[in-house]
Amino acid sequence: INENSLQPQVCNDPQGCASGGTRGATGREPQGTTYVPPGARPNPFLANSSTTWWYMNNASYEGVSVSLVKRASHGLTFKTNYTFSKAMDLNSGLGATFSHNEPSQVLNPFNLELSKGVAAFNLQHQFNANFSYELPFGRGQRWGSGASGVANQVIGDWQWNGILTAQSGFPFTPQVGSNRSGTGDTQAPDVPNRNPAFSGPVILGTPNKWFNPNAFLLPIAGTFGNAGRSSFIGPGLTTLDTSLFKKFSINERWNLQFRAEVFNLLNHANFGLPNTTVFSGTSISPSAGIISNTSTTSRQIQFALKLIF
Repeated sequence: INENSLQPQVCNDPQGCASGGTRGATGREPQGTTYVPPGARPNPFLANSSTTWWYMNNASYEGVSVSLVKRASHGLTFKTNYTFSKAMDLNSGLGATFSHNEPSQVLNPFNLELSKGVAAFNLQHQFNANFSYELPFGRGQRWGSGASGVANQVIGDWQWNGILTAQSGFPFTPQVGSNRSGTGDTQAPDVPNRNPAFSGPVILGTPNKWFNPNAFLLPIAGTFGNAGRSSFIGPGLTTLDTSLFKKFSINERWNLQFRAEVFNLLNHANFGLPNTTVFSGTSISPSAGIISNTSTTSRQIQFALKLIF
């Protein structure tokens, strides 16, 4: 939280109340509205804002996981698992790699419930599978069991492996891009308002425009937006890696292993998170919702020799 924030109030004046916080008197709110009155930070000698870590609430995790495992037999072993889960907290961004998909501080330190939502690292759906299969060729195997010498060296001791990962996207929080509430927090955790006149899907699902910024409105200066924290989901991830190993027996102590490995075999494009800043000043940002990076590489192929002794 930012301890050097102006404290919001509830307007009790039937004529309305001036709002704006550190921005000055830039708005007027009707009676009953939570607003930030014009003024300076509580400690005017502390430049900008402060960051304080408070461990004053609980995080929660609920989930169910199922798995299927096959022990090694006939050269084949595999394991699959699926997890459906939900993690909740007040903030996940500060000091973590997830600060790019949510504000790094809570929206209002005097009302923490405004920041309660799905954790920034939450993955609702996760599926993983891996297998290893010793191909049935060569001495003692189903096919070519009588092979020996060079023939066995060619067709025997092959192993095929694979890893499949499929998961839903990380949540993200749309942001105003400035301290619209006027609390004095330069980390700018402010969120926009949902546009009541907007109809249609908010999530468009393309890298050129993952979400529609017209679904949001700029809050009146000195007030907090109502777009919920982590209320939208970013792109998911699907990747398949596979490899083919071949062992060459040199003697009882030395073995040479040939490895052909392919990462992201399907060359599936896994996109990163969109730009969550909706506004640039008082206008919609031209980069709002645009995805400019991928979370994995394109298909990668590598070969290697491994000496085992």
